[in-house]
Amino acid sequence: MTALYLVTLAGVAAAGLLTLLRLVRGPRALDRVIALDVLVTMVIAGTAVRTAMDKDTAALPVLLVLALLAFTGSVTAAHLIEKREGMR
Repeated sequence: MTALYLVTLAGVAAAGLLTLLRLVRGPRALDRVIALDVLVTMVIAGTAVRTAMDKDTAALPVLLVLALLAFTGSVTAAHLIEKREGMR
């Protein structure tokens, strides 16, 4: 079972690195906002896998708060970008 957790963490880490690349290279602001949202999701997924690996539920409230903040931030940033591009 430990090998499965390690493979999963490696996959999440690889996805996080690719997302970080998109965050840096993204040609538009919306690309960067989406990449940042996906990066936060990767952090949440990695923490969830680590929590499952340790069989410790202490991090679950932190994961819930991170997910809510990521959603709120993404919606707010998308609304701001829509307003800015609508003014042009």
